[in-house]
Amino acid sequence: MGTVSIISVKRYISPDHWKDISHNCGGDHQSPINIEKTKVKRDDHLGGITFQGFDQAPPGQWKLMNDGHSVLLSLSGDIYISGAGLPNTYKALQFHFHWGGPNKDGSEHTLEGKQFPIELHIVHMNTKFSSITEAKKDPQGLAVLGILITVGEAENPNYSTLVAAMKNVSLEGDFTEIPTFPLENLLPPKNKLTQYYRYQGSLTTPDCSEAVIWTVFELPISVSQTQVKETKTSTSLHSYKK
Repeated sequence: MGTVSIISVKRYISPDHWKDISHNCGGDHQSPINIEKTKVKRDDHLGGITFQGFDQAPPGQWKLMNDGHSVLLSLSGDIYISGAGLPNTYKALQFHFHWGGPNKDGSEHTLEGKQFPIELHIVHMNTKFSSITEAKKDPQGLAVLGILITVGEAENPNYSTLVAAMKNVSLEGDFTEIPTFPLENLLPPKNKLTQYYRYQGSLTTPDCSEAVIWTVFELPISVSQTQVKETKTSTSLHSYKK
């Protein structure tokens, strides 16, 4: 498979200077964070997340695109989350990945200081809003599921289609369409979905809007070393911070 090297850096702005381009980035509830187990508090009132439509493949296809900073898949269909302390129902809009260079881990969140090779974010919008612009103005406007991805021995078949499709979006602006699939395929096992970390935070790149209710699952997803390598080398991105 032909590949191009990541990362082609067109723009580098240190996170320390993000507040210079967006005042939101100097706020008090910025993401990502380092999750320290000794400092988290159990909240028995949260309970499990209600997943609607995650077990079905919607009709049609989904668009996978290189937006210059990540590989982003725009979602369609009636896919929602609610419950678990969320103030409303949230509709799934898109998911995207964060990773480092070929020899560098790149998860946004860290667990006890440990950074994982890749992190997946599934972005949902509060259904009381009709646009992301509106939602970003409200602390409860967005809800993001964070899935940490680690390296195991076996290939993860649930990620194979995505990894294979990434070679078709190697340059900024490239896009391709892939068959839809049940979004639950990307999540930890069902019996582990009640184990998560919850906090109020922000978007992780400018404009850093503090409008995100974060749910970071404790159990990482495992993919093979080959899948990690293909993910990191099949797509050329520039980044704000990687």
